[in-house]
Amino acid sequence: MKLPRRDLLKTSAGALAFSLPAWLKMQSEANAALTPRPGSGKAKNCIIVYCWGGMSHHETFDPKPFAPLGIRGPFGTIPTTIPGYHVGEHIPRMAQQTDRLAIIRSMNHTDSAHGRGMYWNMTGHKPPRVGNIPPKPEDWPSLAAMISLFRDSPRGVPQSVRLPYPMVDNGTLQAGEYGGFLGIKYDPIVIKTPAGKAWGGVSRTLGSEVLDLGEKKDQPRVTRRTDLLSKLESPVTNIKDDFESFVHFRQLATDILVSSKVRDAYNLDNEPTPLREKYGNHIGGQSLLLARRMIEAGVPVVQVICSAGDLNGGSGDMWDTHSDNFNRLKNNLLPVWDQGSSALLDDLDDRGMLDETLVVFLTEFGRTPKINGNNGRDHYPSVYSVALAGGGIKGGHVYGSSDGNGAYPRNNPSSPADLHATIFNSLGIHHNTEIHDPLGRPIPMCEGEPLPLL
Repeated sequence: MKLPRRDLLKTSAGALAFSLPAWLKMQSEANAALTPRPGSGKAKNCIIVYCWGGMSHHETFDPKPFAPLGIRGPFGTIPTTIPGYHVGEHIPRMAQQTDRLAIIRSMNHTDSAHGRGMYWNMTGHKPPRVGNIPPKPEDWPSLAAMISLFRDSPRGVPQSVRLPYPMVDNGTLQAGEYGGFLGIKYDPIVIKTPAGKAWGGVSRTLGSEVLDLGEKKDQPRVTRRTDLLSKLESPVTNIKDDFESFVHFRQLATDILVSSKVRDAYNLDNEPTPLREKYGNHIGGQSLLLARRMIEAGVPVVQVICSAGDLNGGSGDMWDTHSDNFNRLKNNLLPVWDQGSSALLDDLDDRGMLDETLVVFLTEFGRTPKINGNNGRDHYPSVYSVALAGGGIKGGHVYGSSDGNGAYPRNNPSSPADLHATIFNSLGIHHNTEIHDPLGRPIPMCEGEPLPLL
């Protein structure tokens, strides 16, 4: 059911007028009024594993071994734990995890640009404008931001975190990863992963602050600056709504840097060496390990950009395989994703966390059925694959299919909005809950319908 208008969740246009206790009380009452579908609501936390650049469905979850060579490519397939279902040969660990996965092979939308495709998948809504789309306050909130709206976190613990860097296209940050019209208080914090090879140093030059919690020398300096700022700010508090957001982030960063569960979680040296090695000595695997530790520290939702190194350095470490698709996948990208993702699922299960932690494997689109002249595959949103695990999701389930060439959905076509509805339902958040847009109009938070995966 939809909430009565007087009980609707507010966004930054109105919520900042409330005190924090009033806002938290309203949020709690709204959560209690939700009516999720039967079987939903098991997940308390969420980890989003994002393959920025467009993971090829042909070489992963939806190979076409009987298609012509110019479509199927040189890779073979291997069996999985689902009888009769095969995946690409270079994800052997994840092939053994399919009993935990719900794999959707019929995802589709109509935008072939990286940023806009990411926006569609991360917000569940069609991109609002053409061309490159840097963040704007009127954008739809990201999946991480929307989930954090319904989850509290302890003092000094962010409501949502991104690891290990922001997504960038054509040198600019991209809409779809931020708080949008919920306000900057819901922007996920970016934290640098402290370990793993091939860290390229995406940093503050891109306009998104990246916290490095390994800089212990910053702690006394942060304390001194906090004391000074508190004195300077007192005459100008409440000048405008944005100031509350500034104070929120300043205090949150201070709490994290000086003393918090998040800072303790950041120390990966506390993990047993065999477990760290299981995740892999690369930025992708160590970021996934850090994501699990962040969830344990009380962060409700963590988004991980899973790659072999710096996605934005032009080194071939992102999933945009227009050229040399097969070597890049075989030697670099797939081993990192396969090792780190399978280790994450095992680790969560071993700790008894998988039932309450929804893991979402996401990308912006697939790759073209036809292999191009550079032995690569180009952007292709007409059909692609994603997967879910944990959080009450029925494992060992393949939903939807594509045609014989992996070009279009054959049955059960699914949209990013449907995926979001499924995710919200798993988290006990009714997908038709209404929020307010920047003009104060009530709108459903999701336009899709949950898929039968719970």
